Amino acid sequence: MRKGYFLTVEGCEGAGKTSVIERMSEYLSSLGHEIVTSREPGGIDIAEQIRAIILDKSNTKMEGRTEALLYAAARRQHFVEKIQPSLAEGKVFICDRFIDSSLAYQGYARELGIDEVLTINQFAIEDVFPDLTIYLDVAPEEGLRRIHARSDREINRLDLESLSFHQKVREGYLILADRFADRIVSIDANGSMDEVFERVKGGLDRFLKQHI
Repeated sequence: MRKGYFLTVEGCEGAGKTSVIERMSEYLSSLGHEIVTSREPGGIDIAEQIRAIILDKSNTKMEGRTEALLYAAARRQHFVEKIQPSLAEGKVFICDRFIDSSLAYQGYARELGIDEVLTINQFAIEDVFPDLTIYLDVAPEEGLRRIHARSDREINRLDLESLSFHQKVREGYLILADRFADRIVSIDANGSMDEVFERVKGGLDRFLKQHI
């Protein structure tokens, strides 16, 4: 049985990851692929419990390294319990955030060091990186505007960070997109969802053409 494909979707707050993943899932399913979707931190019970601690608005005293280690711990459990089995079964696994979030948020924006946070996470994921990462690029001001315009979205601890923090997150993502250009496809996330997904679909089609 062939190995499955591991796809991730990254971006700053309000980039539209959830909507894009829904479209990706529908599109790839229509091509005959069996899809599993998940999110980080979370996706399985233990990781969801860690997620609750990380994003709790009352945990404003959480130190940067503590945050990075909690993300890595949640990622490890998610990886062994859900990601690895899905890939072994030949499924397409689509994840809302993965290692690049830690590198951009904790490594770059928290100034812990991209390589330092990468090392922690390489231990957690046994050097298994996504086959393709879709990075949805949008200005932090627009992303935060989208978040606050939605009454159904709960505001978490990261949403309370300053605009300058979110700007640094975007800078981190752009650095990662250049460093890992072999797997990260940058997508302009401005415009309607139809417009954005057409750009994403182009990246998906190029990937599939190379791997099928």
